[in-house]
Amino acid sequence: MVLPIVVYGDPVLRKVCVDIEKTHENLAQIIKDMYETMYQANGVGLAAPQVNKAIRLFIVDASPFAEVEEDEEPEFSAEEMMQMKDFKKTFINAKIIEETGEEWKFNEGCLSIPKIREDVLRKPKLTIEYVDENFKKYTETYDGLIARVIQHEYDHIEGVLFTDKINPFKRKLISGKLTDISKGKFKADYKTRVYQPKK
Repeated sequence: MVLPIVVYGDPVLRKVCVDIEKTHENLAQIIKDMYETMYQANGVGLAAPQVNKAIRLFIVDASPFAEVEEDEEPEFSAEEMMQMKDFKKTFINAKIIEETGEEWKFNEGCLSIPKIREDVLRKPKLTIEYVDENFKKYTETYDGLIARVIQHEYDHIEGVLFTDKINPFKRKLISGKLTDISKGKFKADYKTRVYQPKK
């Protein structure tokens, strides 16, 4: 089932999410719905708070980055393209152990912040601990674009948005657009949910 994606201004996007157990209610269905929602919105990652669940769960499928039109120059090396082509993972109770290297800039967007893209600096390499959908534990190291997608989704479960990481001047320039999003004044090609405070 395709779920509505929560947009900027909803308090759930600012929550530090909680760990979950294998017995978490409807977990398999939540994961299935999140993949369906992400694909329908043409995303490469989606975190549980974006579908209004404050739990430490996010999904990544980097394969769209490996798709290049015939007349286009590939943006990444052949090795990176191969990695991204087959990269589809579910991360539960994730914890980033280490981030290393010299920060690099890349233009990021977010399904919860429609139509806004900005350059974000992130470290190129990370080591992360997590369990998969079967609660099998992993400690893995990633770099490049895959690391960046993971960092972006990981930020979501820590209550952080990519707009928090851009320089203050740029943030000021887009503040009006962010306010519009929080009020529902935007267009998106997927199902969204605007926060309605209880009166």
